[in-house]
Amino acid sequence: MSFFPRIFGINWQQMQAKVRYRILILTLLPILLTLVSLVFITIYWNISYTGKQLFMKVKADLTVANNTLISVQKSQEKQLELVMESWEFQNDFRLFDGNKNSYRKQIDHLLDSKKQLLNLDFLRLVSVSEAAADPDLRVMLQKVKGDSAYSGLMVLEPKRLALIDPEMVKTASIPLVETPRSQKPTKKVEDRGLLSRSLLPVPDAEGNVAWYLDGGILFNRDIRIVDHIRDLVYDKGTLPERSIGTVTIFLDNTRISTNVPLHFFPQGGEVEGRALGSLVSEEVKQKVFSQGMLWVDRAFVFNDWFISAYAPLEDVQGKRIGMIYTGFSESPFIHNYLLNIIELGTILMLVLLVSGLLVYRGAYSLLQPIERIHHVVKAVQSGRNLRIGSLGLERDNELSNLAEQFDRMLDLLQRRNSQIQAAAEQLEVKVEERTRSLQEKTEELQNNVALLNETRQQLVTNEKLTALGELTAGIAHEINNPTAVILGNMELMKYELGDRAEDVEEEIDLVIQQVGRISTIIRSLLQYSRPGEFNAPLEMHQLTPIIEEMLVLVRHSIQEQKVILNQELNASYPIEVNRPQLLQVLINLVVNAAHAMDEEGRIWIRTYDWVQRGEPIGVKIEIEDEGKGIPQEQLSRIFDPFYTTRADGTGLGLSLSYGIIKRIGGTIEVSSTVGKGTLFTIGLYHKAKEEQVDTPYEGLHFNGH
Repeated sequence: MSFFPRIFGINWQQMQAKVRYRILILTLLPILLTLVSLVFITIYWNISYTGKQLFMKVKADLTVANNTLISVQKSQEKQLELVMESWEFQNDFRLFDGNKNSYRKQIDHLLDSKKQLLNLDFLRLVSVSEAAADPDLRVMLQKVKGDSAYSGLMVLEPKRLALIDPEMVKTASIPLVETPRSQKPTKKVEDRGLLSRSLLPVPDAEGNVAWYLDGGILFNRDIRIVDHIRDLVYDKGTLPERSIGTVTIFLDNTRISTNVPLHFFPQGGEVEGRALGSLVSEEVKQKVFSQGMLWVDRAFVFNDWFISAYAPLEDVQGKRIGMIYTGFSESPFIHNYLLNIIELGTILMLVLLVSGLLVYRGAYSLLQPIERIHHVVKAVQSGRNLRIGSLGLERDNELSNLAEQFDRMLDLLQRRNSQIQAAAEQLEVKVEERTRSLQEKTEELQNNVALLNETRQQLVTNEKLTALGELTAGIAHEINNPTAVILGNMELMKYELGDRAEDVEEEIDLVIQQVGRISTIIRSLLQYSRPGEFNAPLEMHQLTPIIEEMLVLVRHSIQEQKVILNQELNASYPIEVNRPQLLQVLINLVVNAAHAMDEEGRIWIRTYDWVQRGEPIGVKIEIEDEGKGIPQEQLSRIFDPFYTTRADGTGLGLSLSYGIIKRIGGTIEVSSTVGKGTLFTIGLYHKAKEEQVDTPYEGLHFNGH
């Protein structure tokens, strides 16, 4: 039995432990690598994609702020027109125009009451000669066309402010505050005033213009506009808890109108005071105010880091006079980001622990039959006559077949040993007889006996090796055939299951690994015998006010492009939506429609109740343009993130819009004809439904021509 250690060439007890832990490590390694990769991919996605979304949001907020400033000026013009067209003014102006000295106080009193009513900081009547003599109004006179009003921004020194209203000199004066990361102020007080000023011609009865209405607001210390913009773009639910949204109007680099707080208490979300007179950081000043470029990045705002967007402001002469800013605090986003990483890491450890326990139990149950085989091999090595017998497995199991072949090998080996032993005994008897009869040939007999003994030993060895070679070849043949069938059937099973193979992929891989292990054991036996081988709140709203608010926000961009906007607002059924998010979707679609046309064209906005089986279930919105259209090959990709055909586009507007609509269970359909235009149709339910998106474009319909 001395050949058993050479046949089974390794320490089986050590091999048993090594196999168990190798199976555990090899099984857990893909899980560990997958989960770790998932963590890093999530971190990368949060840093890149989420960061880009934040910058896109703050840039959109800045656009809303700019449009709001423009709408303020348009509103001033409308206010002046209402004053001019009012009966009181027309009556007093007729009397005043006929007798200026007698009725001057009366018309000034009327304008003062109108100023208070319209929340203007100044409103006065100036003659053509007075306007021509005023260097500030003279610039605006050059831009007034016909009887239309003209509005713009203007910076005035204290003396020139006093000519309009001495009270504005006191209001405009703001003490400067030394601010971290900014230049040290060169003066103690900012006493200049930033005005939004409108000039409206007032024709007399014959249609001649000899007088102008001069009115507007002073931005210094005025918080109405910045608070209105903040409430518009940073409504409740648009930012994480403990985050604050802020808006600021700068004169040069000084905050003259802001809701940036002096102190902020994250625990309660409270703010104290406003950072009037503080200065913008030096790097923002150089890029935005000095160079006239747009800033969309993180920036240090007064005493904390904010996701920020800045744009320069120009006066009526096109000279840069200040900046406008929107932004929100960065720290709550970082806090949420770190919290997500901790949660993901905890889930990773739990999954890894559970997977390890399951794999260990599976490996242990698999190694029990191998332990039985090991025990029999050790017993045969020590001279005991044992067999493996039944392993408690099915008859077609690979290990069961291996045990059966091993028992046959031991039986054959035992029969061969008996035959060899009997032949040896017979040979010894004959040698003894030959020795007794050939005493005289002792020397020759000794040589023959030595040769016979050597021959016998070689015969025994050859017989044993021959038996083992036949046995191992038989085992290899018997095992390799079923293992090949198993491997083939595993591949066929994966092919037949198709996508469903993912549900049992781990079990299939485990079977393939174990078959490979069996093949390795067989190759080891042959080698010995043959040497060398990883939301936003919803509220019920009427649709028409939301559409009207959207039209105000995009009107300036459309008017500049000479786009005619046709409205057919017939929807009356209320819907459950998040108002700011729906505004964002509508702005995206209308702005995209305007960009789809070169210089001029028409856009139709239609709303109507969505009726099914005679009952209203929601509303539908149609936005149609007569632009160049979308080719069929591009139509299916327009909602892909980062896909855009515009040189200055980000490719995220339609993707975000699609996500917002689908999160509330709505539908969005697109049809387009090249050279004629594109139609987007949005369906919104009365009650928002749960998001049900199984594929990236479920519920999305395309129709191209």
